[in-house]
Amino acid sequence: MDRIPILKMGDFLLVTIQVDLYDQLAETLESDLVNMVKKYNSRGVLIDISAVSIIDSFMGRILGNISTMSKIMDAETVVVGMQPAVAITLVELGLPLKGIHCALNVERGMELLRSKIGFDNQEETDDDDSDLE
Repeated sequence: MDRIPILKMGDFLLVTIQVDLYDQLAETLESDLVNMVKKYNSRGVLIDISAVSIIDSFMGRILGNISTMSKIMDAETVVVGMQPAVAITLVELGLPLKGIHCALNVERGMELLRSKIGFDNQEETDDDDSDLE
């Protein structure tokens, strides 16, 4: 069975989708990602779809599911590299990808993940400091 490689980069998981996903491959990716978030206690998932030229409602739902499941497991999801035609298709299909953060490219996506995680850690630090006073 085909699988999309998932790379661990510190607290993040990086997925670069280089092929158009068929249904079974998309479901396998969803399962593999959620399992790796748990296994590595990942704080962020970055999904690069810059090579994806076609997206359908099923794939849109898979991206939404990945984001929702990751969020429940305390990880943020950022999708990067979306082509204009893909964005147009998602809007036309009525799939706004709620809960998914988007960035133009991998570099900006990593910055966004770092800021989201840093912000969360800053809140925890602020709370801890107030307990000491």
